[in-house]
Amino acid sequence: MMRFLQLRSIRSKFIVGFFLIFLVSFLLLNQTVTSIIQTSNQKIITDDLLGLKKTGNSYVRQAFLINHFTNNEVYFGQIAEEMIGDLLYATSSEVSAYSIDGSLLYASDPAVFAGSSDNDLKQALRGSTAYTISYDSGTAAVLYSYPVIIDGVKVGILRYSKTFGSLYEQSGKILNAIFYIALAIFGAAFLFSYLLSRHISIPLTKLANVSNEVTKGNLDVRLTMRRNDEIGRLASNFNDMIEQLKSQIGKIERDRDRLEKLHLQSKHFYDNVTHELKTPLTSILGYAEMIRENGESDPDFFRKGMKHIVGESQRLHEMVISLLEASKEQDSWDDKGRIEIGPLLKDVCEAMAFKAQRYKKTIDFKAESGLYVGAQPDKLRQLFINLVDNAIKYGHAHSEITVKASAGRQSVRIVFANESETIPPERLAQIFEPYYLGENRVKEQGSVGLGLNIAKSIVDDIGGSIGMRSENGETAVTVELPLTKAERWHEH
Repeated sequence: MMRFLQLRSIRSKFIVGFFLIFLVSFLLLNQTVTSIIQTSNQKIITDDLLGLKKTGNSYVRQAFLINHFTNNEVYFGQIAEEMIGDLLYATSSEVSAYSIDGSLLYASDPAVFAGSSDNDLKQALRGSTAYTISYDSGTAAVLYSYPVIIDGVKVGILRYSKTFGSLYEQSGKILNAIFYIALAIFGAAFLFSYLLSRHISIPLTKLANVSNEVTKGNLDVRLTMRRNDEIGRLASNFNDMIEQLKSQIGKIERDRDRLEKLHLQSKHFYDNVTHELKTPLTSILGYAEMIRENGESDPDFFRKGMKHIVGESQRLHEMVISLLEASKEQDSWDDKGRIEIGPLLKDVCEAMAFKAQRYKKTIDFKAESGLYVGAQPDKLRQLFINLVDNAIKYGHAHSEITVKASAGRQSVRIVFANESETIPPERLAQIFEPYYLGENRVKEQGSVGLGLNIAKSIVDDIGGSIGMRSENGETAVTVELPLTKAERWHEH
């Protein structure tokens, strides 16, 4: 109730505003109609009184034309009684006659003229036509006086008394009918306005409540309005906005979690790199100092030390190369050429066969001829080396690695498959992220988890796709590269 009185809500403003508008309009309409009816009644009364005067003057003139008296004033007094009787019958009004000095000569009903106001009579004595109206109990009584003039000489005064009860009774009925009709119309309009205000204000109140919940961080609230108007569309748009906001916040949270995870992985990576770099350097430094001190006095120790130094140096070199590849900016595509996949892939497999033998594995290679892609040769070779190397490192011993290249509709498909432990789906989703080293996979010494990430970067630059599946003891990496035809390459 207090909220309504303070007009803080749209609904209360609607109700109060409509009520004031309807009240003022109703009062103005009622006043206007009353004024119009009163003006009309006065015109009717005036026209009726003019008719009485015309009738009375006609009667007196005829009487004076029939009888010629030297003193018209005396004659007016002599015919007063007869004249009043005739005019009473002719006009259906009470009539009285007065001398020019205001003395009553004769009246059809003296009581009617005795107790009434004589302002009209005084005006007639001064030579004017006048009337007075008195209202009593919803009716109107009129006293009408005017001087009777014969041949330019005032001979007396005629005075009428007439009631207009039926006229004012009819006017009262009309006013009452208009009052109640207008009241019903304005009542219906106010009720409609009230319902309309509810129809508008209730959804807005719900919208305000839901928006308050959203500002508090609750994005699970929704507006349920089955409407096809502007408010319904507003509710639908508001729900869509909440969905978009929730989606964006979810994306931000996922990105935040991913960044935190990458930060942890990066920290773990740098810790590993520090450890991995420190270990071979320490070992190399130790053997080098011992060789410097002992020289070649102990040939076996010398050969063993030099072998260890060479091995650790090679491992250190490979780690540094991986780090440089991971951090190096993308090369320009100006050096891109049209490369046939088969020969390049065959060369990589033959070169990696020596490493596969060390891991007690073999490589089975098959490739269709005429498979061309647009890429940098070095990048493409690095891609194949990384994927074959990954299959060698993480495949089962005494197993076969298959490498197959075939043509698709618009691409070249290359599959690198090896027998290995099945990788869970949640780990497959992270397998191409930088620094990822799978917790349950056997990590090769010196690996820093950048091989597959580098491979994905190369594939993305070429405009292809890369994916991994692992099921039933087999893991396969599939690479799709855009197939380049000779004529298309020349146009490029």
